[in-house]
Amino acid sequence: MERYYIIIVGGGPAGLTAALYCARAKLNTLVLEKKMPGGQILNTERIENCPGFDSISGLELAQRMEQHARKFGANIKLEEVKEIHSEKGAKVVKTTQGVYHAGAVILAAGGEPRWLGVPGEKELLGKGVSYCALCDGPFFAEQTIAVVGGGDAAVGEAIYLTKFAGKVYLIHRRNSLRAKKELQEELLNNPKVEVVWDSVVENIEGKHTVERIMLKNVKTSKNSPLEVSGVFIYIGFVPNSNLFNKNLELDERGYIKTDYKMSTSVEGVFAAGDIRFQLAKQITNAMSDGATAAIAAEAYLKEKGLV
Repeated sequence: MERYYIIIVGGGPAGLTAALYCARAKLNTLVLEKKMPGGQILNTERIENCPGFDSISGLELAQRMEQHARKFGANIKLEEVKEIHSEKGAKVVKTTQGVYHAGAVILAAGGEPRWLGVPGEKELLGKGVSYCALCDGPFFAEQTIAVVGGGDAAVGEAIYLTKFAGKVYLIHRRNSLRAKKELQEELLNNPKVEVVWDSVVENIEGKHTVERIMLKNVKTSKNSPLEVSGVFIYIGFVPNSNLFNKNLELDERGYIKTDYKMSTSVEGVFAAGDIRFQLAKQITNAMSDGATAAIAAEAYLKEKGLV
């Protein structure tokens, strides 16, 4: 059974930043990532809001972050975590391939945007299909785009996207919005926005990038095409918090609750990035969380005499 000072679950920006800080502090550190290092940024074709880079692909940024963490000695394994529990003062992490012990654990497994599950969504991800207006909005200057959803996130991001796009369609399956009244008023009073009521996206089409979406009216069953160059989807976000210790305190949306040190309700367990609630799901937020969690975890290990 392998033992580490710190195990980090998740290899996205939060996890890799935490790994860098832990490794530089000479703490034997293991990162467990079920797919490949990078997390959600692997779905982003270009990133222009990460300090220090005018423009960089999500893949290249992920590779640089991984290399940086490895340079200082972080171990990174591609294994899916199945269970985490405390045992005789240690944290036991079980994966599909083994069992590991650590003095502290940092949960940085992020989450997943809720997908529409329609043809073309996966194929055109990063090529017009997006789940982040703040990340990708500037790429659609003066273009026609669609936003899917009717809650606070969809309405707020549709308003934000009017800064760039020439026209924004909001596609909603009902005949009234669920967003806060003030957001609804701002949206409906914006001349760039047109709401398409009682409609769902049936599929997303385009050869190399998004060219159109096919809509279905849920009341009449009529299908109609809508020419757009981008589709921003906001129908929910699912944090990967259900994989972990049942004693972790979650909020009503399933995010892990933390304090300012990224400490969770379980001693020696910290959380960072999209797995905890944040105002904006950004690379820089995740990095900041990861650094804070690493520093706090090191302090915890020292306080308990584990290092």
